[in-house]
Amino acid sequence: MTKEDFRQLTNAPIILYDGGTGTNLIAAGMPRGVCPEAWILENPDVILKLQKDYVEAGSQIILASTFGANRERLKGYRKDGEIAQINQGIVDLAKQAAAGKAYVAGDISMSGVMIYPDDDESFEEAAEVYREQARILADAGVDLFAIETMISLEDARAALQAVREVSDLPVMVTMSFEPNGKTLYGDTPEHAAAVLTEEGADAVGINCSAGPDMILPHIETMLRTTQLPVIAKPNAGLPVAGSDGSVTYEMTVEEFAAGMKALVGAGARIVGGCCGTTPAYIRALAEIVR
Repeated sequence: MTKEDFRQLTNAPIILYDGGTGTNLIAAGMPRGVCPEAWILENPDVILKLQKDYVEAGSQIILASTFGANRERLKGYRKDGEIAQINQGIVDLAKQAAAGKAYVAGDISMSGVMIYPDDDESFEEAAEVYREQARILADAGVDLFAIETMISLEDARAALQAVREVSDLPVMVTMSFEPNGKTLYGDTPEHAAAVLTEEGADAVGINCSAGPDMILPHIETMLRTTQLPVIAKPNAGLPVAGSDGSVTYEMTVEEFAAGMKALVGAGARIVGGCCGTTPAYIRALAEIVR
């Protein structure tokens, strides 16, 4: 996919993204504490079914589940030597699930390298981690990139610069915000949207964070700040911990869909779900879009 292809795609009123991955993998039996990417490759039928269901529900873009498949995070599972095989294998599964009916985005999230303020060395160290994974994902054949669940604008900048250095593919960037309206590192939606637009993102927005109602004012701020397509990929509300240690999310399919209707009405162009959402949530969202 070229950047012009992406611009033409986003000329449509709404683009449907996919829904949650991690919460669905846990529901399907993935134990806590394992390397998610390795577990996916050991249990390919689980991710294939989930992603096929998203495509059937209407998703036009799905994420290859390479969220934490960078050198630093894989090192914690002693799998950093398998980075190429893991990313390639997961992209292959996503492309199989998409079957030419949806675009596959290479998923990149926090590197695990701490970037210190005004420290070029730590910025470059993180950028190299992102650069390595981005190069592998591009070679694996992703259609575009999704830099997501970023809690630090400096990390988002490092990842965006890294991807642009190794690939001409479109890049979507989404931040995750706390209830106070800032990222964990203190970045505001307005500042994030302005900086990421200036640095060459093709779409910006918010994922994870909270439910549709809680991210609505932050999406509206981004819409006032940038002319780029704005992404809204919220959770199914807030998490609720069970007595057995399990976690569920408070919003029903109908409640989530109603909240997403407000985000679409506000002007969000690329919409989907994050934690707690399933293909049923995306199907209901598709009905709203229609």
